[in-house]
Amino acid sequence: MEYIRVTKENLEKEHICCAISNNNDVQVSSKKSWLADRFDEGLVFLKSVERGKCFIEYIPAENAWVPIQADGYMYIDCLWVSGSLKGHGYSTDLLNACIEDSKAKGKKGLCILASAKKKPFLADPKFLKYKGFVVCDEADNGIQLWYLPFEEGAEIPHFRECAKHPHIEEDGYVLFYTNQCPFNGKYVPILEETAEKNGIQFKAVKIDSREAAQNAPTPVTNYALFHDGVYMTNEQMNDKKFLKLIGG
Repeated sequence: MEYIRVTKENLEKEHICCAISNNNDVQVSSKKSWLADRFDEGLVFLKSVERGKCFIEYIPAENAWVPIQADGYMYIDCLWVSGSLKGHGYSTDLLNACIEDSKAKGKKGLCILASAKKKPFLADPKFLKYKGFVVCDEADNGIQLWYLPFEEGAEIPHFRECAKHPHIEEDGYVLFYTNQCPFNGKYVPILEETAEKNGIQFKAVKIDSREAAQNAPTPVTNYALFHDGVYMTNEQMNDKKFLKLIGG
């Protein structure tokens, strides 16, 4: 497989693997705008030349949009290989490229979000364990921080205190989200419209800065739904899934 690194220079012409559509689509435009602002902060987006979900996105942990303390580490926003591209070793290719690049940049290791059992839009814990990652912290909602140190005795990353016990002091449904995930550009407005039509108390809170993300009340910042203060899910939903969730 041949891979392409997306940069400021080729961002407009390259497709974004997790949202394969034209550049005028709100999902693509929101994601590309978010990426464009992150490249100067050290973000790397490496993807397959083939059109499909096969990419890795990572950034120095100090600049990551998650509430973690992991100075000197590289944080993997997303490692995603799916569909017909699965089963060919491409995940290993991408992870190895990240490891090589991170070591060359003098990083202490890698860290990434996952959970004991695979959750949608989070890394596969079985794959991480196979590759030598171990759990270094866990929040009350089961979201875990995994890490792969490059040197013995490296400082262990951890969640910031604000994210260890996900809870907010607000009634109704409250969704925290960022433009890091392109699907939010389409599905957050759908949830807002669905809630309004059905008389559901709902508020979407867009996290629009690194500082806000690093102080969020949840380990997962690109999509975190709360109900009456209690964390519910990180899974993006359409109108039917949302109504099924609240009806259950």
